[in-house]
Amino acid sequence: MDYLKAGLIKFRTQDYEEHKNLFCRLKRHQEPHTLFITCSDSRVVPQLITKSLPGELFVVRNIANIIPKYQESHECDSRTSATTSAIEYAVKILKVKSIIICGHSNCGGCSAIHLPDEVLDEIPATKKWLELSENVKTRVLDEMKATGKTKDLDYREWLTEQMNIVEQIKHLLTYPYIVEQLNRKEIEIIGMYYTIETGEVFIYDSHKGSFELAN
Repeated sequence: MDYLKAGLIKFRTQDYEEHKNLFCRLKRHQEPHTLFITCSDSRVVPQLITKSLPGELFVVRNIANIIPKYQESHECDSRTSATTSAIEYAVKILKVKSIIICGHSNCGGCSAIHLPDEVLDEIPATKKWLELSENVKTRVLDEMKATGKTKDLDYREWLTEQMNIVEQIKHLLTYPYIVEQLNRKEIEIIGMYYTIETGEVFIYDSHKGSFELAN
């Protein structure tokens, strides 16, 4: 706690003072330009990666940056409502112009997709959540079999993390109000893969079907 307290004091006396006018402007409202959906992993810091200021990103975090498929409000359950309501609020109320789905290297959530049931049974809430990306596991295993890399765990990790981002983009496209805005070119969807150990960020190119280094 002493470490965190020292950080609070440093923020108030240094960082806040540097951006005091900005915080005053943000007192009553926010106008973020981007909905940033990413993993809960402590190593992923959206504002740091994108060099964004307070008020620019509306951040949604969960294990493995999963986006539940669209459901009518009366069908939503507690497992999905926190993420789906945040997406709804960002798009419909805050009128964000971009949605970023950001996965990352060495993702524990993506790795957990491949854990045996006896291990996942020890974390039942997480197991239930990861079922939302069950299709990713199937696609990854099929791809590994097709390429003859069934025993390459590093390849499985990398493939799962990137395929998961693409799968979440597909999930996002089940939201009617997002598709409507896409068709009117009022919003864009961006898939992003962050490599922790190198600081590199790769952007998904839907035409090429691959992630390209941002430069």
